[in-house]
Amino acid sequence: MFDPEIEMLSKEKLQELQLERLKKMVKYAYNNVPMYRKRMDDAGVNPTKVANLDDFAKISFTKKDDLRDHYPYGIRAVPLVQINRLHASSGTTGKPTVVSYTENDLRTWGRLMARTYAAAGVTREDIVQNAYGYGLFTGGLGFHYGAEILGCTVIPTATGNTKRQLMMAKDMGSTVLAATPSYAMYLAEAAPKEGYDLQKDFKFKIGMFGAEPWSEEARQRIQNALGLRAHDVYGMSELYGPGVAVECIHQNGLHIWGDEFLVEVIDPDTGEVLPEGSYGEMVFTMLTREAMPLLRYRTRDLATVTWEECECDRFHPRIMRIKGRSDDMLIIGGVNVFPSQVETVLMGMEGVGDQYQIIIDRDILDKLQVKVEVDEKFFKSPDYNAAKFAKKLVDEMTAVMTIRANVELMAPGTLPRTEGKAKRVIDLRKE
Repeated sequence: MFDPEIEMLSKEKLQELQLERLKKMVKYAYNNVPMYRKRMDDAGVNPTKVANLDDFAKISFTKKDDLRDHYPYGIRAVPLVQINRLHASSGTTGKPTVVSYTENDLRTWGRLMARTYAAAGVTREDIVQNAYGYGLFTGGLGFHYGAEILGCTVIPTATGNTKRQLMMAKDMGSTVLAATPSYAMYLAEAAPKEGYDLQKDFKFKIGMFGAEPWSEEARQRIQNALGLRAHDVYGMSELYGPGVAVECIHQNGLHIWGDEFLVEVIDPDTGEVLPEGSYGEMVFTMLTREAMPLLRYRTRDLATVTWEECECDRFHPRIMRIKGRSDDMLIIGGVNVFPSQVETVLMGMEGVGDQYQIIIDRDILDKLQVKVEVDEKFFKSPDYNAAKFAKKLVDEMTAVMTIRANVELMAPGTLPRTEGKAKRVIDLRKE
């Protein structure tokens, strides 16, 4: 553990700390952020009298559009002179969302990331190869500084330049790979083509994977290919970045660092707060952030959260694997489909390669097409029958999604590769 005093708090002590910090944060946001002051006044909420979570639930949700509406400097609670760093989202759907940090915020985020590494089993003796993108994206610097604070040796390779990436991993003896799961798959595919033996030439023990959704089946593929233990890391730019939650060595749910983040689970349609253990949308409140406090931020991520004690003896609440995002959900022919459902079927099927694309087109009715590469060994084997294999995939997906997809089998290496976040879904209805 990195912060044993905090990480080992009992559920009761942790919830007491959350409520104490929440009361201070509500007052802080009211006094320093005009948007929150107006919303609390409109709702008749007196920030000095918020005594419990029921009182807190009267405050309206914060949404991503609120951040876009406050472009360029975001929802700030401090003067610009006190801002030490700015990050921003990609802005693919309009203005980017800008997030700001004070010196203390950066210190808190760095310690959260150090704690995240340690929970996954990383120690100061490890060599961390950081293959996340550096820049406005929070991943690169978040994973970098966390590893340095923990005391690790860090190789800031960033995303891309795969040949050099593999050479560095072998020559430097990297033991931890920090990357998107799709790029980890890409490296595993590229290594044999560059003459490396995945099991003999690399010393990876632990993978720190996040920034995009991935299935349990994809995890097993990565672990088998790279010979490491793959850990899911959860975060988003609005909530510092990565380091909000992580799987410990038992890989049984992602621990949310409850001393810094209060999580509620709501019905995404009604906004009603649901009982513990219910499935719904996660809503986060930051408990100590100075530069840009966020109250009841809607993530759109759908999951179940439990406070049950973990085998690692932590009581910090756990996210039991995220199913998907409500705004990523595809409505096809009146049926709700999550991309993760498609990946679950494909990655769990022997003979399927690592690359696929989901394409939605509109004719008279919406059509779902899945392009998927066939595993190279299976593709060249005498047992490979394209028509029979495609039918098997169609039947499996129909059973899971209750909707029929058209499957197009692709030869190995024919789908486009990306050295970062994979673009898995192409919705032609939006073009």
